[in-house]
Amino acid sequence: MSESTQGKKRATLREVAEEAGVSLKTASNVINHSGRMSDATREKVQNVIDKLGYRVNVAARNLNRGHTGFITLAVPGLTAPYLAQLANKVIDAARAQGYSVYVTTYAEDPAAGVRRLLTNFNTTVSDGMILSISEADDLTADDLDVEYPLVCLGARSTYGRADHVTTDDVQAARQAAGFLIDHGSSKLAVIGARNGSKDPALALEATEGNAQLRLRGVLEECAERGLSLDPHLIGDTGNDWSIGSGARMAQHLIDTGIPFDGIVAFNDQLAMGALFTLASNGIAVPGGVQVIGFDNIDEAAYFQPPLTTMDSMIDWIAPTSVERILERIGSDKPIQPKDIVRATRVIRRATTRS
Repeated sequence: MSESTQGKKRATLREVAEEAGVSLKTASNVINHSGRMSDATREKVQNVIDKLGYRVNVAARNLNRGHTGFITLAVPGLTAPYLAQLANKVIDAARAQGYSVYVTTYAEDPAAGVRRLLTNFNTTVSDGMILSISEADDLTADDLDVEYPLVCLGARSTYGRADHVTTDDVQAARQAAGFLIDHGSSKLAVIGARNGSKDPALALEATEGNAQLRLRGVLEECAERGLSLDPHLIGDTGNDWSIGSGARMAQHLIDTGIPFDGIVAFNDQLAMGALFTLASNGIAVPGGVQVIGFDNIDEAAYFQPPLTTMDSMIDWIAPTSVERILERIGSDKPIQPKDIVRATRVIRRATTRS
């Protein structure tokens, strides 16, 4: 707080109106960019607002509208860099709209976890929920049929019951595999398949799940290019997408003795683990093996070598989900749920060839 404002009482809307010589309604209309008045009147009131340093009391305004001024962001955890970055971006986007965010985590337990969170959501402290659905959750359409504003993120189906903001995982994986192939790889390996999803026949039928959709995309791209993806080079890491898991799986792939010259890792942490193992085995990157990840977490640009990755589009996902839930909160009429999907892009760095 500056010396000029320190200790001063906060200006009120009534003081603004009196100083400008207008009604409370007119002053309120200027602040809310509404109402009909001359440009001269609007400018006069705005000058007084600037002079007195008037600021909108967001909490009071939301209370008058029957809103709490808070939304909830629910994520499986905050350990994964992607989810931590998502939380920060959602908070920033909400703050820009005059809203605050409660961030909560839930156990990745298909039998309870997120289902309990949805059932017990308290609308007296939060106006709606942005839910990042984890791979391990087993939600039904009925679970998502709630009476409060709900926007879902991630690669799981929302059955048309809630807004769904996501990137196109199949397209992204096809693009990732195609990028490696275009830059000289002809024998790809995958790290990040989950719980038996590495069966190519089943993977090609996948309709949800990051791991399943990304594997489907790699398989589709290889097939279109006339290449095969050896099932023994599809590394199943289960639900562990950590750096350690990537390192261990890369060693397993090397130990099979089956040659490969490109790795599509289903997140950046898996890719970083793979890079560690490749270096430990004296395998040059990108000369011997090219590596591409997913998510473009902050660390990816500073890893050695800097990691080529697929953009997570968090800078689009966060504000889009906030705008969508605030639209629902502010609407007096039902809004039809919709899937809001966007394509991603390759961020080229040093783990792929020029």
